[in-house]
Amino acid sequence: MGPELGDFIRKLHEEHGVNFHLQQTAKEFAPGEVVLENGQRLKADLIVAGIGVRPNLELAEQAGLALDRGVAVNQFLQTSVPDVFAAGDIARWPDPHTGERIRVEHWVVAQRQGQAAARNMLGQQLAFDAVPFFWSQHYDVPINYVGHAERWDRLQIDGDIDARDSSIQFIRADKVLATATIYRDRQSLELEAEMELSAGAVVEGAR
Repeated sequence: MGPELGDFIRKLHEEHGVNFHLQQTAKEFAPGEVVLENGQRLKADLIVAGIGVRPNLELAEQAGLALDRGVAVNQFLQTSVPDVFAAGDIARWPDPHTGERIRVEHWVVAQRQGQAAARNMLGQQLAFDAVPFFWSQHYDVPINYVGHAERWDRLQIDGDIDARDSSIQFIRADKVLATATIYRDRQSLELEAEMELSAGAVVEGAR
């Protein structure tokens, strides 16, 4: 999210009584407490562990499919075996907007890819060019994110993040890869539509 938006999210949670123990890991879970790596003991009635996910590639590997930190697919969601398609969290596809192969773990992407893969199984040859997006609700503050930026050169901020009225663009090589907005839902939808159009033009030009 970048330092500015990341700091805003941290401060927002701190205002609601959340304490962060950054650059620490849980060393031990004891009855009624968590022991951090630095020896600090935190009282705990309930522990929620968010440790991330990784794609299960065992079946794809056994089937001899090409892998790329996921199952590699083309713009039609075909794997290296033409009659086998992949969609959702496991699929890494060529994103026409960024020009990179990406894999996105979000249910909307999985839903849209499933629909596209089904059509292509029927021979329709429709390139998947939907722009990824997600939203995150923090108390009364909505954060919408359109696009995909694993890395960027700079951020361009419009408005005031602390005033909860802003958009943050993630830019690499003078190209906007993604935009996050706070209380700018209309702008977020307009940006998604613009990116869909530009991505569609790239795919059409490549055919």
